[in-house]
Amino acid sequence: MQQPGILWSLAGFLLVLGPLVFLHELGHYLVGRWCGVKADVFSIGFGREIIGWTDRRGTRWKISALPLGGYVQFAGDMSPTSKPNAQWLALPAAERNRTFQAKALWQRALVVLAGPLTNLLVALVILSGFTLAYGKLVVSPVVGAVSAGSAAQQAGVQVGDRIVALGGSKVDTFLDIKMTVAQHPGERLDMVVERAGKRLPLPITPTTRSDADRFGNVQKIGFIGIGPASVQVVRVGPVDAVIDGGRQMAGIVDMMVTGIGQIVTGKREVRELGGPIKIAKFSGEQLVSGWQPFVFFVALISINLGFINLLPIPVLDGGHLAFYLAEAVFRRPVSARGQEWAFRTGLALVVALMLIVTVNDVASLGLFGSGTARQLFGAKIFGG
Repeated sequence: MQQPGILWSLAGFLLVLGPLVFLHELGHYLVGRWCGVKADVFSIGFGREIIGWTDRRGTRWKISALPLGGYVQFAGDMSPTSKPNAQWLALPAAERNRTFQAKALWQRALVVLAGPLTNLLVALVILSGFTLAYGKLVVSPVVGAVSAGSAAQQAGVQVGDRIVALGGSKVDTFLDIKMTVAQHPGERLDMVVERAGKRLPLPITPTTRSDADRFGNVQKIGFIGIGPASVQVVRVGPVDAVIDGGRQMAGIVDMMVTGIGQIVTGKREVRELGGPIKIAKFSGEQLVSGWQPFVFFVALISINLGFINLLPIPVLDGGHLAFYLAEAVFRRPVSARGQEWAFRTGLALVVALMLIVTVNDVASLGLFGSGTARQLFGAKIFGG
């Protein structure tokens, strides 16, 4: 086991987060510009400016000292709630019309939505590109092997069974089985198999197995001890590649939602959450593993950024969108006081979460990114 070292980790972190933050903010910027909103500042990072320049439109482009995100400050956006105030009302009419607050509700919502959607689009392009270049993995949900003494054998699964449902969801491929089982170690799952033209319910409880990668990252996953009857790689065209990329994205998002739900309900430990230090660690590991796992990891982090920013938490993009939705439903904006309290609460929640993940990062650096990435790139089909 050989760790990549701090320089590889730092390089990987910057190569992952830098471009993704830039593209996220570029989404906000381009849609804002399309809607006629002037951008005062486009920053990669927070805090003190390291280097920057001002373009002919008056936008200050800069790189700041703390590389943990970025922002676009639109004209007139003078408070976290983006509410008009006396300073905004004092602007000349022509200048005021170029501010964020002056735009229609749908335009403001589109500007905010553009950042997370750009991250999701980046991930879709990467995943679709892999499928187009290397083919689509087709793994029938037909059981080709059952390990002796495994949970599958104890449940009555037989070679030749076609698994049609698991955990209340329809099964289309063996990869669906693998992902569902991996996320529910020790939990009873309702499984339905098709055997000799009949459908049989076979409840099953995955055992817990600890998987370790070559860097020593250990992840506890569910295991039932079956293998597929056949594995094929099929070449596909651009349209099918995009469809398959979308399917992979949906699976990753479903995994995130399931993981968050398990943490909230206590089925998983809070220490499984990771922050910037772990992202740096796993970025370095994927960087030294080769360009393909590294690019896949970029897609995974891009989906994380898009998904997290869409959560309806004030101070995140999703929080703004929630206010806009309320404004559209009730035909009036949420009161300034209501927004102010919501943003304070959201900020406290985000700060608390950052403290938790920082403590987790420092206490134990052996969890999420690389183990999950390894699970997702499907290194080993047998053992779903």
